[in-house]
This record gives sequence, C-alpha cells and structure tokens, in this order.
Amino acid sequence: MYVIATAGHVDHGKSSLVRALTDMDPDRWAEEKRRGLTIDLGFVWTALPSGADVAFVDVPGHEKFFGNMLAGVGPASVVLFVVAADEGWQAQSTDHRDALHALGIEHGVIALTRSDRADEKRRAEVTAQVRTQFSATPLADAPIIPVSSHTGEGLAELGAALDDLVARVPAPDTDAPVRLWIDRAFSVKGAGTVVTGTLSAGTLRTGDALVLSTAAGDKRVEIRGLHSENTAQESLGPVTRAAVNLRGVDAADIHRGDLLLTPGAWRGVDTVDVHRTFGTALDELPDNLVVHCGTAGVEAHLRPLSADFARLRLSRAMPLVILDRLVVRSPGGRHVSAGVEVIDVRPPELDRRGAARKRAEALAEHTSFRNPSSYLQRVGYARRADLELDGYDTDATPPGIINFQQWWIAARQVTRWKEALTTALQEHAAANPLAPGMPRNAALDALGLKEEGLLRLAVAAAHAEESEGLIRLPGHTVDLGAAEPAVAELERRLETEPFAAPEAHELKELGLSEKELAAAERAGRLLRLKDGIILLPDAPDKAREHLSQLEQPFTLSAARQVLGTTRRVAIPLLEYLDAQGITRRGEGGKRTLR
Repeated sequence: MYVIATAGHVDHGKSSLVRALTDMDPDRWAEEKRRGLTIDLGFVWTALPSGADVAFVDVPGHEKFFGNMLAGVGPASVVLFVVAADEGWQAQSTDHRDALHALGIEHGVIALTRSDRADEKRRAEVTAQVRTQFSATPLADAPIIPVSSHTGEGLAELGAALDDLVARVPAPDTDAPVRLWIDRAFSVKGAGTVVTGTLSAGTLRTGDALVLSTAAGDKRVEIRGLHSENTAQESLGPVTRAAVNLRGVDAADIHRGDLLLTPGAWRGVDTVDVHRTFGTALDELPDNLVVHCGTAGVEAHLRPLSADFARLRLSRAMPLVILDRLVVRSPGGRHVSAGVEVIDVRPPELDRRGAARKRAEALAEHTSFRNPSSYLQRVGYARRADLELDGYDTDATPPGIINFQQWWIAARQVTRWKEALTTALQEHAAANPLAPGMPRNAALDALGLKEEGLLRLAVAAAHAEESEGLIRLPGHTVDLGAAEPAVAELERRLETEPFAAPEAHELKELGLSEKELAAAERAGRLLRLKDGIILLPDAPDKAREHLSQLEQPFTLSAARQVLGTTRRVAIPLLEYLDAQGITRRGEGGKRTLR
C-alpha cells in the first residue's frame, strides 16, 4: 500500500477529488456533510490503474483546522496538492505548501481542480502561479494535472501520474522499529480499543508487544488484532493505513499524537537542538511555540542560538531522532512559522555566558548531523546501540573514534583516562604504601565510570597491571615504611632458623600487626600459614630438602625432628605442603614426598 495525504486551500475540491478517485466519501462526521466542509481527517482507498493499492488521508483546508491538517500530513511522505483552476493560488495554499516544505515532503502530484470552470488561458495562468509558488520547494518539479471531479476530465491522467509517482518512492524498511503516530482512538463493541495511523516503517504482527507512549507516560500493550481497509490481517508492513486493536488499555486514555513503539527501540527526549530548514529566522520567533511532529502538536519553549539554530524544550518527551522534521508555529497561529530538523537529541547544557553563541558556531561547522564524531568528541564515549537509537549513522567508525566492544570512544578520551588513571594510581600508592594496588571500584570512581569494560581499556592504555581486583602501575612495590626494620629483623632470624616461627608476643614486640604482615606477604617478603605461623617464602623448598632425608612415608614426629621445630609450626607447614602438592598424606597420617 501507498499512503497519500491531500493538501490545499479550503473549498478547492480535495474531498471531491478523492471521492471521484475512490468512490468513497472521506468526510466521516455529520457536521462535515451538513456544512460541506472537511473538519477532521478522512480516510479512503482505491487501486490505481497498475493495481497499486493507495490510501488517501484527506485533510481539512480551512485555517481554523490547521492543526488537524498538520496531523494528517505529518506522517506522510507523498502528497496530492490541490489548487482550483478557477480561483488560483489562495492563502491556505501558501500555508499548506509551507507545511509540506517544513516537513521535507518531496514526492507529490499537483491537481488543478475545477478545470471545467477555466479556459485554457486561465489554466495556463494558474499553472504558472503554481510553478512559481513551488519553485523553492522539494515539489518544484511535481507534475501538474488539470482535473474535474464533476466531468471526470483528467482523472485517468491523474491516476497514471500517481502510479508513476508511487513507483519512484523509495521502498520502506520492513525491519525498522515501529513508530506509529496515532491519529484516531476509539472503542469497538466486542473488540475493545482500536487506534489508527500510518505505518511508515517496520512491521506489525498480531500478538506483538508494543509501548504506548502518551503524555501521561509509557505503557506496555499487546496487539489483539489488525485491520487495513476494513480487512483483518495477521501482519501489516509499510507503508500502510493500519487499524490496531489493542489489549490492556482504554480508548479514553489515548489521544491523537500518542504513539505505538517497538519496545527498547526509541528514547523519549524533551530537549533538542534544531536547525532551520525553512521560514522565519529562529531568533525572531517568540519564546513559546507549538511544535508539530507526526500527528502530535506539543507546546515548546524556544531558546534561539542564532538565526539558524535553536534549542527546543518540549512539554512532553517525544521519541525523536536526528533529522526528524518539525513544524513550528505560534500558539493559536494558523500559519507555519518555520520548519526545523532535529540535529542533537542529547545537547550540552548552556550554563555559561556566551554558551549559546559558541554552541551555534560549533553547530554551523557540522557537515553531516548524522555523523556522531562531534557528539563523541564532546561526550567522550557512547554505546553504538545508543547512537543508533538517536539516529546517528553507525555504518562505519568515524576518524578519531575507537571501536571497542560495544562502545565508540573518542581517542582523546582514552588519553584522558590514561592520564587520570596513572595519576590516581600514583596518588593511591603514595597514600597507601602498604597496599598492593588500587581496588577496581576506587579506580572506576576516580575515572567517573560505571562500566568495567571501559576500565579495562583505561588500564591497558596506562600500561597498568591488574590482578585479584587490584590495579597497580608497572614496577609497583609495596613500601613497608616504618615496618621495614621489623620485617628485616624477622627475616634475619628466620634465615638462621628457617622453621622457628615467631610467637605472637614476639611479633607484637617487633611492632608487626596483621596489616604490616599482610603487606610484607604481598611484597613477597614473608609467607603466612594458618594459625599465625610466619616463615620465609623459601621455607617450603627448604622443608622438601629436609624431608627428603627421611624414610618414606614419614610421621609428623619424624618431620618435626628433622625440621627442628615444634608441632605448632610443623602441622600448618605440612598441611601447606599437602595443599601445594609437595607431599601426599596417606593412611595413619603418614606422608610421602611426591
């Protein structure tokens, strides 16, 4: 299916034209039929001569209903623009053209309606008018077809032009995440809540779980059923007019401008930086505005950065991405003030004097707003998946950016981490001379990080070492400080009598507490066995030499005698040798050297 929105001045025959093309009446309300005036959106469909399925979203042309018109064209990518041949270009013709220009719609056909009321000269005059009015827009070369809904003149030619147009529209992405802008919500007896909208990308399937995004917040819902053109479907792909039967929500809680979203595929934002693509200079607009995107119209506060750049703070978070088009108008205004495109959905704070001007200067230097390089240089690093969610191009790693696991990181950010980690490790070693290194959590805090994967990158960049949750610089040694003389004295005693482990009171007399002994062990100066037995690190090797003199297997008593020590030392030492695989304990408590 292809979805085409109408546009054009009030009473120029939009509804009559789609009625003639489809044999369906787009006016849904009794008041519309009574007044002969389109007030709200209408939905009809037909098959073009080629067989292509086309749905029309018919919009009101009266200036009082300009908001409804914007909701109709907001999700559209193709337009059927109407200008009456007898009246020519009118005020709302300009308003609707400006809306299409602001939204960047570049696929369209222009119908010169009521051509039966105009002679050839008048048709030529109006055609020239239309060409001039569209000359500076993406629809400058759109075909202009004279038609008459009354006589049928030109309807075949218009159908052929629409056929040619939709054949040239780029194919939508069926695998893209769903972002369905809702234009209607109602309740059907026996079925429950139904919402409708134009599915421009992605695929909907019965049973799918979606996120309903409203001004009140987000809610999980499930697709109970799908219809398109009054026909039940198991799935719907783009581009389609979709009626979605939802489970888990009341129709009264849903309004035009709400959305159905693929879970986890969109991030709501309420502050964005924008670039003017059309209309009034942004620094000439009022502070308070209405911003239209999709079917939504939300209040916003504008902070101009320059004539071409501004910051918008929206009254509700919206799932916007880079290069989304927005229409800006004054509150209560019936005309387009400007068209803008979103260029940053995570803009920096402007908390210093002159920050707005500098921000505008920085944005003016961008050659592609979808290139995440400038953003990464500013923030340092981001997950590649998050960049994709924001609308950045992640097909190729930009220059100056490091692709590390799930992250894209500015090279200079890695340099900052390297310098910061080196400084932190040096300061930690100076403040904690007995510590074998800095704990990982402390290193994360020092770098302001939460991700351990990024810490590993910083450790590698700093050429640091890591083991047992501790990080140290190369060549790091434990400085025993004031405990050095006592440890040296203990080493001297054990060199003379390697198995004469000091008693607790001797350690206390030397001033060696648990802290100093642990530091000495980490420094490779001492070996601590259970029950407080302190020996030198080479004690196990010396014990092996002594025990090799015994007849195998040997008893605890024999081991104690050959080692020249007590049971207090012999038992923990032999158990340590067992654990290290130096000895093997057998029956009756006897041991054998392996």
